[in-house]
This record gives sequence, structure tokens and C-alpha cells, in this order.
Amino acid sequence: MPDRVHGKRDLVSIVLPDATPLPSPYAEADRRQAVEDLLAGNCFRPDGLGHGPYGLAIAVRDGRLILDIRDAQDQPLHALVLALGPFRRLIKDYHLVVESHEKAVAEGGSEARIQAIDMGRRGLHNEGAELLTTRLAGRVEIDFETARRLFTLVCALHQRI
Repeated sequence: MPDRVHGKRDLVSIVLPDATPLPSPYAEADRRQAVEDLLAGNCFRPDGLGHGPYGLAIAVRDGRLILDIRDAQDQPLHALVLALGPFRRLIKDYHLVVESHEKAVAEGGSEARIQAIDMGRRGLHNEGAELLTTRLAGRVEIDFETARRLFTLVCALHQRI
């Protein structure tokens, strides 16, 4: 598995289906931060496509995750389609944890409670990253941090459905 080199950027643009805000400010900030972090540094190397930079359009349609890989001039190179079924439990749990975090903050919950919820969220991110890495194996070389941020975007896109 490649190590993420600070500032290394295979992906130079991320395109999501629309700019419709997510249902909560917290979820919207999470999505925005994932895109910013991805663009700051990532490892995303599709097999057989040579070296980037790449653009990536991400969408969820008909129960599938679509990763539309494009060149620097926004010309389509390859589309990967992954079934969302294996991700559903993680996505559902992720949304529940985000709701719990928002509620705890709004109610002025203890720092320990908020940290415990946040640890659960990180654990789900890690599980989602591992699953995404496994599902992309042999098709895209990806590092752990890039997979974590892509999982956040998958959850955000799934929330809009």
C-alpha cells in the first residue's frame, strides 16, 4: 500500500453531482473538509492509465458508487462502478454517529461523551477505508487517508438520496 506523501496529488479535482447542501451544517462541513483534505494530498493511481493528474467525478446512482476518472483536461478516461451493498451498514452507522455527535454538541454534552462518539466515527472511517481499498484492489492504488476521505464523500452522497 502506498504511503501518502504530503502534498502529493494524483487527484487535482473532485466533482460531486450538485452543490445542494447536506441536511445539517455538521455533515456539510464534514463533506467540505473531506474534499479540501483530498485535494491537499492524495494517492489515487488507476491501473493502466499512466500517471495523473486526474480529476474524479463521484456519484451514487441506482445503488452503485460511480467513480468517473478524468484527465487534467476533464476528458473521460475510465469509470469504475461499485455496488453499495457492502457499504450500507457502515454508511448507516456513520450517519447515526454523525447525528449523535450533533445532538451531543447541541445539548452541551460532556467532552468525554463527545470524544467517545468521535472515536466511534473514526473507527467507522477506518472500516470504510479498508473496505473501499479492498473493493478497488487491482483497479486503483490508493492510500489509507485518501480512502478515508473518499468514504466520507460516499456517505455524504448517500445522505442526499
